[in-house]
Amino acid sequence: MRAVIVNGWGGPETLVEREVDRPEPGLGEILVRVHAAGVNPVDWKTRASGALIAWGEVPIVGWDVSGTVEAVGPGVTLHRVGDEVYGMPSFPRQAGGYAEYVAGPARHFARKPASLDHVQAAALPLAALTAWQALVDTAGVAAGQRVLVHAAAGGVGHLAVQIAKARGAYVIGTASAGKHGLLRELGADEVIDYREQDFADAVSDVDVVLDALGGDVAVRSLKVLRPGGHLVSLPGPDSVPAGAESVNASWVLVEPDLKGLEEIAALADSGRLKPLVDTVLPLEQAAKAHEIGEQGRTTGKIVLTVV
Repeated sequence: MRAVIVNGWGGPETLVEREVDRPEPGLGEILVRVHAAGVNPVDWKTRASGALIAWGEVPIVGWDVSGTVEAVGPGVTLHRVGDEVYGMPSFPRQAGGYAEYVAGPARHFARKPASLDHVQAAALPLAALTAWQALVDTAGVAAGQRVLVHAAAGGVGHLAVQIAKARGAYVIGTASAGKHGLLRELGADEVIDYREQDFADAVSDVDVVLDALGGDVAVRSLKVLRPGGHLVSLPGPDSVPAGAESVNASWVLVEPDLKGLEEIAALADSGRLKPLVDTVLPLEQAAKAHEIGEQGRTTGKIVLTVV
């Protein structure tokens, strides 16, 4: 099968197309013919160093996939050949999403949202599950709460805005001024231009902060939270600031999650969750996709088409 492998850790130029052996589904696994693969920051971070995950014999990045079940392994009852599925298999172990086929645990995949095509569906799993697990599973966002989403127009942020809004929250987002109109269309009640205004002076009495940036942003986020509020940090365990004793501060590492995928699909099919796709490129241009992503200027997600 065709795949884009990491030919030595380093810059985007290390991503090269190769013919590799097609995986076979094992016990409890399915083989998915990949139609589209999402691109995430963890992809280029692992490509740069190779240090973040456990690699297979042939290093292939990518976790977000949407496609069709090609074969099922022994013991699988959830999916059948021909089903359209999407998911984030095996994370943080290698899934091999930048390829024509991916094999992974059956319950790391859910039925693709019927209202979305494969490109849109491939934009969802890692980013939407991150937002869902942070806001719903960790912080328990509920109707009437005030939620602040940093980097609200980013891959995780734009989905977090919609998930929080679907939960009945009052949603505040930080973004550059040019993205404010879009965020209001997605449901943000209030938007702050981080280039012109300090969010710590603009908002207060927040119940939940979703922080994808860390550093000083995380420290200043403590000032806007109510006592007992939640600061959920995404960059890493070191991004949870000191001095957070009066709030619930935690770091979230996204996990494969069948129930979460099903909830996300239901939101999408109800019209309450729309993935934004910034750029679509063919698989062989994965290096270009990484170059674009590493600039940090995309609105929504980058997706590779495979078949």
